[in-house]
Amino acid sequence: MRRLTFYFSILLFFISCGETKYDLNPTTTYEQLKEINLPQKPNILWITCEDQMPTLGSFGDPVALTPNLDKLAGEGVRFTNTFSTAGVCAPSRATLITGMYQNSIGTHHMRTLGSSEFRPVPSYSAVVPEYVKCYSEYLRQAGYYCTNNSKQDYQFIPPVTAWDESSNKAHWKNRDKDQPFFAIFNITICHESGMWRNKDHPLRVDPADVVVPPYYPDNEVVRKELARNYSNLYEMDSIAGVFLNELEAEGLLENTIIFFYSDHGGPLPRQKREIYDTGLKVPMIIRFPNNQMAGEVVDEMVSFVDFAPTLLSLTNINIPDHMQGQAFLGNEQAPPRKYIYAARDRLDDEYDMVRGIRDKRYKFFRNFQPEKPYIMDIEYRMQMDLMNELIRAHEAGELNEVQELWFAQSKPEEELYDLNSDPNELNNLIDNPEYKEKADELRAELQRWMDDIGDKGFIPEEEMISQMWGGRDAPPTTEPPGLTVSEDKVRLDCATPGASIGYKICKEDKEPEAWQVYTKPFSLKETETLRYQAHRIGYEPSEIQEYQMSKK
Repeated sequence: MRRLTFYFSILLFFISCGETKYDLNPTTTYEQLKEINLPQKPNILWITCEDQMPTLGSFGDPVALTPNLDKLAGEGVRFTNTFSTAGVCAPSRATLITGMYQNSIGTHHMRTLGSSEFRPVPSYSAVVPEYVKCYSEYLRQAGYYCTNNSKQDYQFIPPVTAWDESSNKAHWKNRDKDQPFFAIFNITICHESGMWRNKDHPLRVDPADVVVPPYYPDNEVVRKELARNYSNLYEMDSIAGVFLNELEAEGLLENTIIFFYSDHGGPLPRQKREIYDTGLKVPMIIRFPNNQMAGEVVDEMVSFVDFAPTLLSLTNINIPDHMQGQAFLGNEQAPPRKYIYAARDRLDDEYDMVRGIRDKRYKFFRNFQPEKPYIMDIEYRMQMDLMNELIRAHEAGELNEVQELWFAQSKPEEELYDLNSDPNELNNLIDNPEYKEKADELRAELQRWMDDIGDKGFIPEEEMISQMWGGRDAPPTTEPPGLTVSEDKVRLDCATPGASIGYKICKEDKEPEAWQVYTKPFSLKETETLRYQAHRIGYEPSEIQEYQMSKK
């Protein structure tokens, strides 16, 4: 009966897709994307999910049931070579929010904040360079209403100036009338933890129909776990559909650019936390107003470090010089990338250091701690049946040579893979003389990138924290803002370099929810009370100050 139900759902899926064809051959170039007609201040909606590779029907997966996102793909552009800068969430999100590589600003270890249960150092908010801001602050300064619903996980506590709202209640609906918005909705149901937390949810995919990757044994446990991930993906798609329908119902669809992407690759062993493509490659769909470029495919490489500058480019905001990414859309669109880069560092309480570079065909790794095994003793994922099954099969001698690779007790210093013939990165070509020229090219470029960004992976974490804190045992505190009044205008400034200043104007004891970003002097009435605070990222924020104009 279950099998009949499964095939009936498949039939309904294809009926809902109509005549849509999901050909992944590239059809559009960066040059053609310049032809898209956009409003001066478009709304932008980001629908993000967690821990998923391009396992959507519209990205060629024959098993995935993702009708809402496939419909979005039919109305938008699929980017088939989009990559995170790490195979895990917090370092990736640090790159997204800043437009800076995580290993260049000290946000590369997973993770820096929160409980120390899975971390060998105390909790710390990374002190990033003084010129680094959250991209949302630039948007807010340009008049955008910015909301985040609701995960942050940037490796630092964002200043009060980062968002108008950041909570599970945050929504574009709360903005002022006709105010442009930037809104994020993060869907967590397909996170790694959903593999065990959603065990009682119905399976939407028959385990008999999944395709088992060659790095796993083909048995009942593995197939059921793969089916569970597809089922979590189905539930994620349903939630995404709610946001898309809501946008359309409010008549905002044709003035909004919609992004969908995942925060890094898959949730399963040898996917999450790795910098194989299984850990880095994500689906990305962008729908432009009025279905421009509908159904097109772009295969140029995009990195997460490019998202912040692209967002500013789309909203006609100048891209700060310090951002290390490049815009792939908008008025400051850059030429296509030749390479993407990735890093793996501490994961929970296990240290490693791997750096990777990829062009369209080849991937090169440098293992800086080759004496350590590929597999790491990550306690958190031991809650997953699949992880336990792999360990059991390994100990029982049931894995073949390919499946045993991940359990090797040491790593080569370098790895090179031909992704055209070996998409799962199983056949290391580094010692093959036919590939020496390519290895030399990628090795040199990887070293250039590390030198160029000032890679902090070589600094022991405790020493890096001490440097961030100026040798103190605690983070510095941001200086309180100075306030002056001239010609009935209030001026604020802060002596701490890089600090952002937020303020609220309270009327008759009514305090606004959001802090405004201070950019220029403003007027204050005698009946109004000003509250203000300064915060440099990684420092403690200043105490909140109050001021009221004296009566004349």
